[in-house]
Amino acid sequence: MNLEHYYWYFKEAIPARICDDIVKYGKSIKDQMALTGGFEKNKTLNKEQVKDLKSKRDSNIAWITDLWVYKEIRPYIHSANVNAGWNFEWDFSESCQFTKYEKGQYYDWHCDSWNAPYQNNNINTNGKIRKLSVTVSLSDPKDYKGGELEFDFRNKDPDKKPNILKCKEILPKGSLVVFPSFVWHRVCPVKKGSRYSLVIWNLGYPFK
Repeated sequence: MNLEHYYWYFKEAIPARICDDIVKYGKSIKDQMALTGGFEKNKTLNKEQVKDLKSKRDSNIAWITDLWVYKEIRPYIHSANVNAGWNFEWDFSESCQFTKYEKGQYYDWHCDSWNAPYQNNNINTNGKIRKLSVTVSLSDPKDYKGGELEFDFRNKDPDKKPNILKCKEILPKGSLVVFPSFVWHRVCPVKKGSRYSLVIWNLGYPFK
């Protein structure tokens, strides 16, 4: 799929007070170790599995499903989908992932989409794939160092030259970035402070 725009951003779109409310609420929920594909939710990992997981991803998350959070962010997802020229068909948003990165924590190169559609008994997700991802910056950039969001527009194709870009547009508090879920990206290690963000994956039936 050829794309003219690999991501679309909105600078300081979410008011600071809303960002603070989300952070406060996210912190009030019992957090858990973030997983990657291949690890089952709600299953205790052994030491080797934890080591393997943390070689790819090290952060803590909490899940938010409150409608007021979606109402703040969804209009920007629709706008980006049109303005970037993607026009992906989607109709459902997964739970919001509130993510906390402390010093030394990171998420290595990955894409958010799966190799196959969800297969389950949930009418909202069964047969669908992740099509659009959105990341919202909830922290003031002066509160942490490192933790840069980077994109690899090769999508990890070894036959292409590196085309890595630091997404500086996400830095101001309340800014958000929308991108196709198959685009490869990473969060670099945080060097100081705490970095808070919100991630939402938006689903639709597979591309034709």
